[in-house]
Parts: sequence; structure tokens; C-alpha cells
Amino acid sequence: MIKAVIADDIQILRQGLRAILEQDKDIQVVGLAADGREAWQLCRKHRPDVVLMDMRMPEYDGSYGITRIKEDYPDIKVLVLTTFDDRETVDAAVGSGADGYILKEMEDDKVIQSVKAVCAGIRVFGGSVFEGMRRQMASGKTKADMAGDLTPRERDIMRLVARGMDNREIAGALFLAEWTVRNNISRLLEKLKLKDRTQLAVFAVKHNLDE
Repeated sequence: MIKAVIADDIQILRQGLRAILEQDKDIQVVGLAADGREAWQLCRKHRPDVVLMDMRMPEYDGSYGITRIKEDYPDIKVLVLTTFDDRETVDAAVGSGADGYILKEMEDDKVIQSVKAVCAGIRVFGGSVFEGMRRQMASGKTKADMAGDLTPRERDIMRLVARGMDNREIAGALFLAEWTVRNNISRLLEKLKLKDRTQLAVFAVKHNLDE
């Protein structure tokens, strides 16, 4: 029996996905979460085999949830199920440790197959998502390459962002003007194709820039 947790901020979608998964006698949904933190908490309580994770949720998004789950429960698989297939969101999910990435438009039976495949150790990516990743690999730098291109100041700022400091605290620690810190963070987000400070912090941890 595959035990699953579903994380989506829209209640009707959580319930609908639960109904889809439980059409299969081999899948049991053991918890429903409204954001990434709730999903992580349910993992502690139920120890599921897989979490189906939306990416864009208020407060604690999918990247947060994936990162926490993979840090504390690395054996739990995380399958992203979302409506977004843009490069930013895919990179954030994969960079956080997602085991698969599919879109909500996928047919019900394909969703069930994807859940079973991920639980069997197979990385699953929907058609348009896979094509986007393939084009990225063929055309340019990886996230690891980008991490190597950072300046010492950018690395210092990322390290302090990962420690949870705000712009004023970072400015004080590095003897910089607050606007300088703000501008550097904006450039970092653009350079690394990241969405917000949370993703920046995750990136720093993933690439050992928080030390």
C-alpha cells in the first residue's frame, strides 16, 4: 500500500486529487496539507511514501516543503503536481530535491501511474517539463555553474540570507548600505532565475554557500 500526502492551497483540488488517487486500491491518502509546512508536519506524523506537492502556495510554498521533507525524511518521495511549467518554477522544484514534476492537466490514470513510478524510484517529468529541462541542459549553464560564478560579496549576502537575516541586518554585518544589499539580492534573483528570498536561501544551502 502506497501512503500519500497531498499539499495544495485550494481545498477543492486537494479533495479532488484524493478522490482520483483512491480510485486505485494500492494508494491511501493519509493527509491533506494547505502549504509546504503542513506537508512537512504530516510527514513527521504519518511517514508517507510520497507527497504530491503544489509549488505556489501562500506562506510556505512547495520549495520550502520539499527542502524540509528531503532534509528530515530523505526516503519520502516528492512528486510536484502543479499548473506551472515555467523554467523558474521547475528549477526551484528540482533544485529543492523533487523526485518528479507533472502538470495538473495530466489525465487521472497518468497521475496514478506517476505516483507509482516515483515510489518505485523512477524520476518522472511531464512532457513539456522534460522538454524544457532538455533545452536548458543543451543551451546553457547549470545551477552549479551559476553558483561558481558568484562574486565574494554575492556569496556573503547569500550566506546571511540563508541564516534568516533581513536586509538591515545583512547591511550591518557586511558594513554596506541597506540599498546596496537590496540591489544585490535583486540581481542575484535575476542571475540565478529564482523567485524570492526563500528560493535564494534554499539555493545557498544546496550549494554549500551558507557556511
